[in-house]
Amino acid sequence: MSDSPVRFDIVALDTPDPAGLARFYCDLLGWHVERADDDWVTIRGDAGTGETSAGRLAFQEAPDLVAPTWPDEGVPQQAHLDLAVDDLDQAGAFAESVGARRVHGPGPEQDYRVYLDPAGHPFCLCLSDAAAQGDGSAVPG
Repeated sequence: MSDSPVRFDIVALDTPDPAGLARFYCDLLGWHVERADDDWVTIRGDAGTGETSAGRLAFQEAPDLVAPTWPDEGVPQQAHLDLAVDDLDQAGAFAESVGARRVHGPGPEQDYRVYLDPAGHPFCLCLSDAAAQGDGSAVPG
């Protein structure tokens, strides 16, 4: 355990539609809304609070947001989420069913796939360590 008095709590993404983007990530991750205001929505999973928390995502209103155009560098991405999955095909189909859009980056994408959320933020579905190693501990797809 670290002696640092600082702990990770939240990542906030700008969006013109905080409630809509929160719904997308709740559907994608199986999380729930923790707090909702007109200009800010926070979601979390059921992993608990405090030091045992898996963290939270928030969505803050940014009406003039210019979405990244990645992989085109016209408007570069500023951040992206890497989300662990055990089956890229199954998870990708699910992500698309809740509103994600697949994009192809410059690399071979053997153990990950890149998507855009409804506001245009890139995120990756990454093969979990267990699935990538084929050690049998991954949940079958």
